[in-house]
Amino acid sequence: MKPKWIEIAEKYIGRAEIPGERTADFITKALVFMGAWWRDDETPWCGVGAGACLKHAGVTPPKAYYRAKAYLDWGVKLDRAIYGCIVVFTRQGGGHVGFVVGKDDKNRLMVLGGNQGNKVSIAPFDQTRVAGYRWPEGVPLVTSTQLPLISSSIQSSSNEA
Repeated sequence: MKPKWIEIAEKYIGRAEIPGERTADFITKALVFMGAWWRDDETPWCGVGAGACLKHAGVTPPKAYYRAKAYLDWGVKLDRAIYGCIVVFTRQGGGHVGFVVGKDDKNRLMVLGGNQGNKVSIAPFDQTRVAGYRWPEGVPLVTSTQLPLISSSIQSSSNEA
């Protein structure tokens, strides 16, 4: 069974930032919903996207939901990726957060998240960048131990800011 936050996040796949000064409505709505003090999509918003999906699913996100690395101190620590878990990555200048939805034939994690190439997408990530895996406290773990195989012919993600 698919975690509710994944069902919510999937509805936004393909939605993108608006180039220039305007901010996409879906990002503004997420910022307002989460109580953010800013309203632009030039500030990295992956944590806002993840937090909003969790909150809409009835799960309390970290207090500092807007910081990707705040998810490393939230929920239950996992020793491996499982479907629907929160994954935190390192990147130059900070971190990135999203939801694991599979792997590809190159053993890269397929991650559903916001601010991946300035949009919500499922993108491949090298596992060497993983800082940690988390699961919402009090939510039963999914029972499947094998990640779905998702076809991917694009380069590993490197644009999450």
